[in-house]
Amino acid sequence: QVQLVESGGGLVEAGASLRLSCTASGRIDVGYAMAWFRQPPGKEREFVAVITYGGLSASYADAVKGRFTISRDNAKNTVYLQMNSLKPEDTAAYYCVAGAAPLQTQHDYPYWGHGTQVTVSS
Repeated sequence: QVQLVESGGGLVEAGASLRLSCTASGRIDVGYAMAWFRQPPGKEREFVAVITYGGLSASYADAVKGRFTISRDNAKNTVYLQMNSLKPEDTAAYYCVAGAAPLQTQHDYPYWGHGTQVTVSS
């Protein structure tokens, strides 16, 4: 079993930055991909970003491309999401996930954190 714990969420003004962290523990398979999804209030969960195990390849949702950066430190079993130029529409619960392949569909990820709330005021 894998446990994922997110941190770093909060309330910020539009234009500000936040960095989310997610640390994995437990029985972690070698070579796992990690990603972030988010669920805005009253909306469905959506893909944000994904990174391969080696960190050499990352993909982003169009809505965050150029503003968000995903990275990871495998020595710490931690993935980060640097969020710059935040907008009110980025307000959501952000979830860290881990899985075998760097995909963009939530059903492909068996391991989920409990989420961290990000609120961006206008």
